[in-house]
Amino acid sequence: MDHGTERGTSGGHRAGPDAVPADPVTGRVPLAVVVVDREGLVSHWSRGARRLFGLPKEAAIGRPAPDLLPVSGVLPGDGGEDCGSAHAAYAEHDGLGPGLESSLDGRSSYPAAGRARLTVPVGGRVDVLWWAYPLVGPGQERLLVLAADADGLRRDFTDGGAKEAVTERIAPGFALHTDFPGADELARRLPEILPSMSVGESARIVAQVLELGYPVLEFSRHDRVPVTPDWGVPRRAGRRARRERAARALAAGEPVPEELRDEAEDLEYAAVRERLEFLNEVSGAIGTSLDLSRTIVEVSRAVVPRFTDVAGTYLREQVVAGEGFPDGVPDTTTMWHRVALEHTDEPGRWDDVVPVGEAMPFPAHTPFFQCMTSGEPVLVPRITEEMGHAVASQFEKRDIRPLITGRSMLLVPLKARNVVLGFMILLRHPERPVFNDMDRVTGAELAARAGLVLDNARMYTHQENVAETLQDSMLPRIPARMTGCDIATRYLPGTLLGRVGGDWFDSVKLPGARTALVVGDVMGHGLNSAAMMGQLRTAVQTLAGLDLPPARLLRHLDDLAHRLGDTHLATCLYAVYDPVAGELHLANAGHIPPVLVRAEDGVSELIDLPTGAPIGVGCVPFESVRVPVAPGDRLVMCTDGLVEMRGEDIGVGLATLCESAAHPAASMDDACDGIIRALGARGGRKDDVALLMARLTGIEPDSVAEWRLARDPAEAGRARAAVREQLHDWGLPRLADTAELLAGELVTNALRHSHAAPVELRLVRADTLLCEVDDDDHDLPALKSVGPDDEAGRGLRVVSTLAREWGAGRTESGKTVWFELTLPARHRRGRGAAAG
Repeated sequence: MDHGTERGTSGGHRAGPDAVPADPVTGRVPLAVVVVDREGLVSHWSRGARRLFGLPKEAAIGRPAPDLLPVSGVLPGDGGEDCGSAHAAYAEHDGLGPGLESSLDGRSSYPAAGRARLTVPVGGRVDVLWWAYPLVGPGQERLLVLAADADGLRRDFTDGGAKEAVTERIAPGFALHTDFPGADELARRLPEILPSMSVGESARIVAQVLELGYPVLEFSRHDRVPVTPDWGVPRRAGRRARRERAARALAAGEPVPEELRDEAEDLEYAAVRERLEFLNEVSGAIGTSLDLSRTIVEVSRAVVPRFTDVAGTYLREQVVAGEGFPDGVPDTTTMWHRVALEHTDEPGRWDDVVPVGEAMPFPAHTPFFQCMTSGEPVLVPRITEEMGHAVASQFEKRDIRPLITGRSMLLVPLKARNVVLGFMILLRHPERPVFNDMDRVTGAELAARAGLVLDNARMYTHQENVAETLQDSMLPRIPARMTGCDIATRYLPGTLLGRVGGDWFDSVKLPGARTALVVGDVMGHGLNSAAMMGQLRTAVQTLAGLDLPPARLLRHLDDLAHRLGDTHLATCLYAVYDPVAGELHLANAGHIPPVLVRAEDGVSELIDLPTGAPIGVGCVPFESVRVPVAPGDRLVMCTDGLVEMRGEDIGVGLATLCESAAHPAASMDDACDGIIRALGARGGRKDDVALLMARLTGIEPDSVAEWRLARDPAEAGRARAAVREQLHDWGLPRLADTAELLAGELVTNALRHSHAAPVELRLVRADTLLCEVDDDDHDLPALKSVGPDDEAGRGLRVVSTLAREWGAGRTESGKTVWFELTLPARHRRGRGAAAG
């Protein structure tokens, strides 16, 4: 990169103590970039390093860093200190030269900066400004060193027009440049190295620093990050030594002497400021959504690697399951689920030993139990061999000791409303400073914020689960096959207006092998609409069981809605399919029309129905129509949430519905999914959606047999004989004995209880053998307990025992009692997988 294209800005110049600052000066200064590995050997040597120190890359790589950068002296009158990082405030500086030596040989574990004189192989001595950033993480790199020619900087400023001018603040800055291999990994770790840098800024730094070109310095009066030396500004003698003594006292937890109180307060202020910045950044990084699993990951990733090297998150079972708020204080039986694990070790090192998803209790007399029961952080400066063995005993056949022994550990509870929802285990590498009391306070504050975010996500998840359970409980479990038709359904909750709505679908078995198909929509959303929907659906089930004509059923439903209250309106489409007659009988109460797809030519059309007023309007008539259908035709019924979109005429959605319903599909489910995709591709859906599709397979006339029986007890014998003969004609002799017996019982009861009208007997051969008996008595039969001496009540007990299924329902003229027998496999109707 041509370093002449980059710029830096000077904060101003001084000609004397009382001089007015001069205008800003721009400068272009190349940086030397050196990376040192954990063995103390140079692993990267930039072209800027070659020019500054006079040594080619080939001669530098692999050599000890102190040998290549030997400090020969400390420039008088200058001192280095941090200006933007609490970590750097604790850097070791016994003069500038030894500070660089401490960084190079690994004695210093904090960012540092200063000015030194180095002896180089070519050119003798060189005065440099330097910045050293320890690299924390699983990689081999240990230290990043930046250096600039101090004399060159002074010449640049003097040439800028202000004699004896110096800058007040100098910070390394970097321009956007091309990516390089390994940039992502180092960029992820740089926020720990440069605490005041964001992730985006750190990625930009990495892209510039490690490419083989010229990073540049930026000069500014106000820039104080990441770490900057005060260069060229006279300092009071001995201040550096006092700061170092204060830093060592603070780090060791020792009392600070009176004469060092000012320096100690400065250092503590810087440390507190950095922690507040860290907590603010964490608060912005977590809680970006109400998704519980995503929030868990955000909380764990927010602290690694800046605050800790390993973060394991454990939550109580009720929280993970999205259940209600956990009660009581945890005990030794409480199960804790490991829901997240973030670390800076090599990939996979923790996965087998402590896998995410594992649930386990924690025994008493352990730091974990102390944290979860007290609700307070627990600090373990170093995990000893003895403690490591105790912790490892909780993991059967897995030795966790190598992962934890020697590390510093901080346990922080995740609380909400004074209840412990979980806790985090934070571990630091042995080479990092141990957790201290300030870290304990920081961890507690971090956990408090994370606990509130997790509780919000937990409550949202719980409410979602309750809403989905309520909605599922109100929607029927419709069998995929009913007599004469195949059915597929879909329900989609509203995307923006709540998970609970008033849309529903249903199907009801009717006498004569008929099926009622229903789709409805209570206007509005939320629990009130869902409750109203449940009442109307139950009412439709009851009214359909009376075998009312569609228009009359909607009339009764409207009357019921008025009695329930006038706060809700609903639309409803009710259709009765007669597979023997090949006919649909439909009535509509303000609902969108259904689509009929003809099997003969694949043409789809909206059925022309009188729209009618919505349920709840009251005092309006409903009309019905009859539509002939053929085997293989498909009926599609849905709610308006599928076809309506804000700002678009509903006719566009209905046209799309017709077009997508006509597309051939391999199955009914595929056909429904195709419709959902076609209508959903337009976007903008907010309402919930109910969709019902029925493939009308029909029943051939020769599969139905009917007899009218006079009110004569002798007719029971004729009925048994007719059933036996018909089953032989159908090739079902193995069912003849059972069907004859059960039909005789039903006919006998009907003849006994009928009043004036003849008794009707019907056999239908479809997926099952259906036998129905109609009479004009409205009292439904019921199973009774039968004693050894009782003569009545045994017939229904026999029917209940031998039939596949049986039942009874009222009709307008009386009642129908029926039973079903399973057909042999070769006589069952073919399923016909294709939906079009």
